[in-house]
Amino acid sequence: MKYLFSILLLASTIACKNNKNQDNKEKQPETQQSEQKSPISQENTSNNTQDMVFFKGGEITIGSDDRTEIEAPSFTTIVAPFYLDINLVTVADFRKFVEATNYITEAENFGDSGIFDLRGIRWNLVKGTTWEYPFGPEGDKAQNNHPVTHVSWNDANAYATWAGKRLPTEIEWEYAAKNGKELKYPWGNSVKMNGNYMANTWDGQTIQDQNVKDGYLFTSPVGAFPKSKSGINDMVGNVWQWTATVFEPYDKTIPFQKNAQVVVTRGGSFMFDQALELSYTTTFRAQNTVESSLFNTGFRCAKSAE
Repeated sequence: MKYLFSILLLASTIACKNNKNQDNKEKQPETQQSEQKSPISQENTSNNTQDMVFFKGGEITIGSDDRTEIEAPSFTTIVAPFYLDINLVTVADFRKFVEATNYITEAENFGDSGIFDLRGIRWNLVKGTTWEYPFGPEGDKAQNNHPVTHVSWNDANAYATWAGKRLPTEIEWEYAAKNGKELKYPWGNSVKMNGNYMANTWDGQTIQDQNVKDGYLFTSPVGAFPKSKSGINDMVGNVWQWTATVFEPYDKTIPFQKNAQVVVTRGGSFMFDQALELSYTTTFRAQNTVESSLFNTGFRCAKSAE
């Protein structure tokens, strides 16, 4: 389980503070995937699927047998039709929700949130850090067209419910990232295309090595890079994306105690990960607790097809 720990090496110390408390190639229905459920009632029951991509669903292979341990073994499953947001939820989007509901995020309730210090090479819980001030109260205000960050899974879920949507399952996320086909990256099978960066990614080989060749040290405006083959912006890179799926290994022979407070995140971010470019593949998996909020984690919403 080497990668189970290496994936979380940078964020696990932050997550702890906020924690309250298949046979290979065999078809599995998606309903077997554990999902976190919304604890709040819907406040804005819009049926509008504008700015979403429709996926007809069908059979797909999930995972990979030749990348990292927690992506294996791969298996096939059937995905029901669904919609997925073209864009990550932006700061401006989240502000509308807050203004409409007077919602207070968990970072605001806790009084701090997680920021990685690139000079000190460590995670810090910085007091006064919120979705509006992602680098603390002394830092710049969040830009409206950037993805909202410092939102926990609970915060993201509250927004999705208010919007008449939900968070995607990790299988839906992977189906969308692959466009229903076999793709290593959402745009093709190499991390760059014709020498061009296709997403806001960490371009160094270590955490001290970042040349900002893609133009962004931290978050980038939503849609700053080319859309994926399925027509979605920032499918990988920029920020990790919350899913509705409770984390557990695909390999059921691994001793593992499932925790309903730990969910799957997908997509990688602008930050360093020990898996390097593998963290931006369509199959890479990470995890975090539902109360954790970090400067490199955001979300997008999904909706079941009627």
